[in-house]
Amino acid sequence: MTSIRIIKSLHGEYKRVTCKGHAGFAKAGSDVVCSAVSMLVINTINSLDVLAGIKLQVDSDEEEGFIDCILLENPGESGRLLLDSMVLGLEMVVSQYGKKYLKLKFEEV
Repeated sequence: MTSIRIIKSLHGEYKRVTCKGHAGFAKAGSDVVCSAVSMLVINTINSLDVLAGIKLQVDSDEEEGFIDCILLENPGESGRLLLDSMVLGLEMVVSQYGKKYLKLKFEEV
């Protein structure tokens, strides 16, 4: 199962996104859930960096299915929209494939 932890401040600002594990829906290379999650998360991180110019600290390990993205500054309106879009996509994956393969956890700090 893939587990994604999304951390926001008490004021609702995104602070961190951590993704761990492989979905296990199908064999590696054929796992549509893992592919969808990877594309949503990686594209959002790239968009935050390139399109929105937000300073990030990113660590990853492809074999472990690990991505950790810390937002080093307030993402502003454009960053919030990108992250809200990622969350919407992830919630749609959960609704279509179930919590057996993807777990979303939201935290406030």
